[in-house]
Amino acid sequence: MNLLSKHQIRRRLLRKLPDFEDLQEMCTLWFDTPLGAKVLSTERQLVSQYLSRMFGYHILQMGCSAQHSLIADSPVGQKIIFSPNQATNGSLAVADNEELPLANDIIDVVLIHHALDFTQDSHKLLREATRVLRPGGQLLILGFNPISLWGISKLFRVRSQPPWSGRFISSRRVSDWLKLLELHVEQVDFCLHFMPSKWSKVVQSVAKTEFGSKYKNPFGGAYLILATKQVLPVTPILPRWRPIRTRATALPAAENIRAKNLH
Repeated sequence: MNLLSKHQIRRRLLRKLPDFEDLQEMCTLWFDTPLGAKVLSTERQLVSQYLSRMFGYHILQMGCSAQHSLIADSPVGQKIIFSPNQATNGSLAVADNEELPLANDIIDVVLIHHALDFTQDSHKLLREATRVLRPGGQLLILGFNPISLWGISKLFRVRSQPPWSGRFISSRRVSDWLKLLELHVEQVDFCLHFMPSKWSKVVQSVAKTEFGSKYKNPFGGAYLILATKQVLPVTPILPRWRPIRTRATALPAAENIRAKNLH
């Protein structure tokens, strides 16, 4: 076996993500760290600006941590979050993000919170989110931006731990996938315009304000995509009425009387 093939195998092993249950636990622990908590609060603030204008009956969060909700303040009535197992959160139903126990076209709003970054099959997860979303429903996607200080930092971090174990898929690539699924991208926003640091004092000092978000800086550490599931046009099927044929010998009553008088 040559050196190149060994290197390729090593890279594939590093890219392989833990199973769904272990990954959820690892991401939950990371969101409880100073840096993870700052990421969560910044993203929650950005998402709330969109959710406050979205209404309906059902909202679903597909995330990498069932313990942290970003949809709690949504005006939508029923809020749905699934847990990877009963031990993680006994109050939540158990399901896999890639195999949702939901009917087609039933959810008004779907929020994907870094689930695309931490899944073995991003295409399958996105198709599943589109399947349950009703026509005209809205999809929000939060993902880590590879073209940012966070993307650069990933090159020098231990990739076995979140968030550096994630795939960091670009917003442009995700937008292309959405178009193939017949979703219309309405808007792309960015946040986390600061250097990631594990030191709490550094995080508090550099992340007090989001200057980049104010000026729509596309190099933020995370992006938010808003897309709408397009409604397919329905062509009404009109019945084909057969014209009523009148007999050639038939004459109106007035014409019959006139004909008799002529005789």
